[in-house]
Amino acid sequence: MEYQDEGARTKRAGKARRGFSIHLAAYLAVNALLVGVNLATSPKYLWFVWPLLGWGVGLLAHAFATFALPKRSGLKQG
Repeated sequence: MEYQDEGARTKRAGKARRGFSIHLAAYLAVNALLVGVNLATSPKYLWFVWPLLGWGVGLLAHAFATFALPKRSGLKQG
């Protein structure tokens, strides 16, 4: 029984890391595009920092949830 729980836990952790990697890749690609658009259209006002910071907070929360929070054991209490 513990072997199955460990396998399920490993699978969930892998999915969580993959989900974070996708989120990070989207963040980098979209924000690179926004920086390019900003610098090409209105280089005197750097508005790209606002979506970069806002989305960055969400990305940090995702990283924290994926890598820093203690993992649930999956065992039933009681």
